[in-house]
Amino acid sequence: MFKSLLAVLSAMALAIVPAPGLADYQPKAERVADGVYAIVGPLGQRSQENDGLNANFGFIVTPDGVILIDSGASRLGAEKLHAAIRVVTDRPVRWVINTGVQDHRWLGNDYFAGLGAETIALTRTAAGQAQFAEQQMDGLKRFLGERLTSTKARPAARALSGDRARIELSGETLELAYTDTHFPGDAWVWLPKSGVVFSGDLVYVDRLLGVLPWSSVKNGQRAFHALEALSPARIVPGHGRVCDLAQAKRETGDYYDFLAEKVGAAAREMEPMDATQAKYADLPQFRDLQNYADLHRANMNRAFTEFEAQ
Repeated sequence: MFKSLLAVLSAMALAIVPAPGLADYQPKAERVADGVYAIVGPLGQRSQENDGLNANFGFIVTPDGVILIDSGASRLGAEKLHAAIRVVTDRPVRWVINTGVQDHRWLGNDYFAGLGAETIALTRTAAGQAQFAEQQMDGLKRFLGERLTSTKARPAARALSGDRARIELSGETLELAYTDTHFPGDAWVWLPKSGVVFSGDLVYVDRLLGVLPWSSVKNGQRAFHALEALSPARIVPGHGRVCDLAQAKRETGDYYDFLAEKVGAAAREMEPMDATQAKYADLPQFRDLQNYADLHRANMNRAFTEFEAQ
């Protein structure tokens, strides 16, 4: 038994030691609209190679500097985002807007603040960052190992009050609104001038969204319907390719509707959870999304629990 335990511990130790040649993932910016860019990360798990950049980010180039949307999950990840920005412009990053509480939305704040950037979020977003900071740093060690060493958790310094906030930066208007979906305090950023929305972890395409123990399907359905009302020209989702509203609805909005209207209804009617999961185990319209096999059953379980408690 001791030898087996030693073997497991040894394997875990090897898993977190950076190997030569790793950490070579280099994010690239793609133009979404005039002066607006997205950085689309890989769909897989956080790793030493991607430095926790398994999500989407973006930036707006203004006359006075760059507005960055989300800062990455680590200092080294933030440096990679900065390098991608510098390929497009040599203007400094002046502002960082955090859309959410999950690690890759904000743990690069300290790096950009060190360059003189102002970090900004809605009030409950910043509070959630502080609340989850220790847990997220501990969790990231499992994926990033020593590559996390230089990272410091620094919640957004400027907190915007209200459920919605409008901010003007160098002639650019940004409207932030809570979604409270993946994490409490999550938000989107809407750019009315260009018709682009950075959805944060509300919208997932190409892969199935994940419902965490603290996520809210009810809020997700409500927030997605509010996003539809914006009629965005382009959506930079939390994960997956930049898309239009039709794709976002097929791969995210319809799934929230399913969880709320089918699984939620079964919970309210006190049907057995196992029977509900068996009934909806195979959904062809979502089956081809990455992570479907791993997440769908757990998503139904958590949705059932949320609606059962109401």
